[in-house]
Amino acid sequence: MQEATPGPHLFVVLGGSGDLMRKKLLPALWRLHAQGKLGEGHLLAIGRKELDDSAYRDIVVKALSDSGISTSGATGPPFPDRLHYRSVHEGTVDDYRALANEISALERRYGLPGNRVFYLALPPAALAAAITGLGEAGLSGEGSAQPAPAIAAAGSAGEGPGRDPAPWTRIVVEKPFGYDLQSARNANALLLRYFTESQIYRIDHYLVKETVQNLMVFRFANAIFESLWNRDRVDNVQITVAESIGVSARAGYYDEAGALRDMVQNHLTQLLSLTAMEIPPALEPTMIHNEKVKVLHSVSPIRPDDVVFGQYTGGTVNGQRIPGYRAEEGVAADSQTETFAALRLYVNNWRWQGVPFFLRTGKRLPVRTTQIAVSFRCPVLACFAPFSCDRLFIIIEPHEGFDLCFEVKGPGQPFALKTERLSFRYADVFGCLPEAYETVLLDLILGDQTLFVRADAVEAAWALYDPLLRGRPPTHSYAAGTWGPPEAEKLLEGREWDVSPC
Repeated sequence: MQEATPGPHLFVVLGGSGDLMRKKLLPALWRLHAQGKLGEGHLLAIGRKELDDSAYRDIVVKALSDSGISTSGATGPPFPDRLHYRSVHEGTVDDYRALANEISALERRYGLPGNRVFYLALPPAALAAAITGLGEAGLSGEGSAQPAPAIAAAGSAGEGPGRDPAPWTRIVVEKPFGYDLQSARNANALLLRYFTESQIYRIDHYLVKETVQNLMVFRFANAIFESLWNRDRVDNVQITVAESIGVSARAGYYDEAGALRDMVQNHLTQLLSLTAMEIPPALEPTMIHNEKVKVLHSVSPIRPDDVVFGQYTGGTVNGQRIPGYRAEEGVAADSQTETFAALRLYVNNWRWQGVPFFLRTGKRLPVRTTQIAVSFRCPVLACFAPFSCDRLFIIIEPHEGFDLCFEVKGPGQPFALKTERLSFRYADVFGCLPEAYETVLLDLILGDQTLFVRADAVEAAWALYDPLLRGRPPTHSYAAGTWGPPEAEKLLEGREWDVSPC
């Protein structure tokens, strides 16, 4: 299958001088450009600072250099020549109307047809004003942009390679999508006031991991696993996102959010929906999203005894003394914010009735890992003892791949069982994988919404956890460098947390 190349477009980043732009978006855009995957695209950075194109290009070259990237040696037009900068001053509606005029002038200058991406690389508090500004300035409507004369003269709409039938506009929103259910509804309502759902791209970075994307292939293209993927063969599913770091520079945000908002409502819930979803009628974005949302609507209400919150205290990790959460700069001395959350969920449908799904995430845990562990039921008759039930590990990071753990007889006497594994690692077969933002950016320019999050999925996820925010369970303590509070073990009802393959 031939790889698609984007047509001419203008990639507009609001927050064009911020950390996200410098550390993530610019390196990813450069790599796509160096590989020839951006097509005839130009980048327009928007910020409050007063800069001209030349000054901004110098900033970009330095930012890329700080990331270990040299802008020399790429084929095609030099990357800096495609970079432009404009200021929105105070960010008023009039400022956005002036920006609309400058965008149109830029498109006429470079013969762009009016295809636009608006990437909101902004803090949550600034999103509403930016969305309103774009909408009130007339920058949100598909088909409203006038094709540049050079493009229009080439023929009727849709003619020529890489030409779209009509100009399109897309808007990209980073998480968090709201702070609770009502704020998520308000955010969606504001977006949908100016944009259609087909224009809105909500990013969850876990969805663009190669292993996450391959989960559907792994299940639906391999009959050996799909035939086992149900309540008759699966005992439980554990989804773990463990971080060994603390809150560092994010303390101000994190102390207001906590693990439930920061990780469970989005990342872990997306992994849950992909793991539990039914086979879609076709590998088409709408149908895939429909099946994922069905999972969320099938989850039983979460009871207080299905949840354990924790907060790390001081500890020693690798010989280094680690301060407790409340000793971190920017954290309130009496904070009850959870840095650890473990939950037990049930998906009440024909496939998963009675199978517990355990979700767990936390900071200052022993290792950094993201994995899905599927534990299969043990044989009805235990001819051999002791033994471990077969387990499948889907490892999302840091070493993406799969491990299938099973029992074999050890050589010689006495008769003994040994757990071994079949392993697959993407890096061993395919080498270095694309960085997540490269996949995100290319998909949104191409208009593929498969790896993005739909409005009803956001609200369905918040509906699950909103009662826990209004009636919070107690927060237990755990030492930095451990696997969370002991109370989390009780959720498993005699099982054990699976933390590493075999």
